[in-house]
Amino acid sequence: MTGMASAETVSAPAVWLIAGPTASGKSALALKLAQRLGAEIINADASQLYADLSVLTARPTPSDLQQAPHRLYGVADGADAWSVGRWLRAVLPILEELRRAGRCAIVTGGTGLYFNALTRGLAEAPDLSAEARLAVQARYERDGEAAFRAVLRGLDPVAEGRIAPRDRQRLVRALAVAEMTGRALTDWQADTRPALAAGEWRGVVLDPPRPALYARCDARVEQMIRDGALDEAARLAARGLDPGLPVMKAVGYRWLAAHLDGELTLEQAVAATAQDTRRYAKRQMTWFRNQAPGWARIDGTDARDQAAQLFALAGL
Repeated sequence: MTGMASAETVSAPAVWLIAGPTASGKSALALKLAQRLGAEIINADASQLYADLSVLTARPTPSDLQQAPHRLYGVADGADAWSVGRWLRAVLPILEELRRAGRCAIVTGGTGLYFNALTRGLAEAPDLSAEARLAVQARYERDGEAAFRAVLRGLDPVAEGRIAPRDRQRLVRALAVAEMTGRALTDWQADTRPALAAGEWRGVVLDPPRPALYARCDARVEQMIRDGALDEAARLAARGLDPGLPVMKAVGYRWLAAHLDGELTLEQAVAATAQDTRRYAKRQMTWFRNQAPGWARIDGTDARDQAAQLFALAGL
């Protein structure tokens, strides 16, 4: 073994949370644990929700799906934008079903907000009508982001400050909530209650050395191309979906689409995709370092070593 999990051995909880950056080996590790525990695997990756994104997100293969039950993979249409709250509403009945059956659940993925929703809670504002959202979106398009942000800053400065540049979907939602409900989205979200009880879950973060992780990111992109990522990007582009939808923001999609449009060579598109994948992995590592400091860490990138560390942690 190259290292040891940084926590004391504990008995297996009802719910395992396995998080980490892209290409770190989460899916393979979750599958090994599921086979050992007779557990079911639940997706906690926002992009892997979409049926349109199989290759581009390295979703579990048909072989993986045969080896253990998998939930919430490829269940959403690309035209349908899922929020954290919608994911939480989908996952809670599954967890309750498994709890009643006496089965262990393994929630795995790289979307940190999903894990926060489970362990810290999520209070969503009331659902808004499609007409209300479209009206606010039209204002965004008409006025531009800077002016739109100025209005939001007056109603919900915390939300405006934390929403990344060009994230139209979240900007529109924050302003729509503030205007339609008379209460800031930040205030709605402050009313939180954990979905999982203390002692019911155990969190683990894959935390491989950065050089090794970046090498795996590069290798994954090359494998994606061999597995048909260009064909998948072409099918998605042909749908003509709103570019602001989450499915259209999958890492690498815009570069492959640019190649298909003749704007980039394949070599340039692959290099840009690899760079974006490494940057995404770095952001994920930073997020989990800051947001899940008390979770056990598993180092290394060797699958057998990762499994040995996790099994030791679980007392298996």
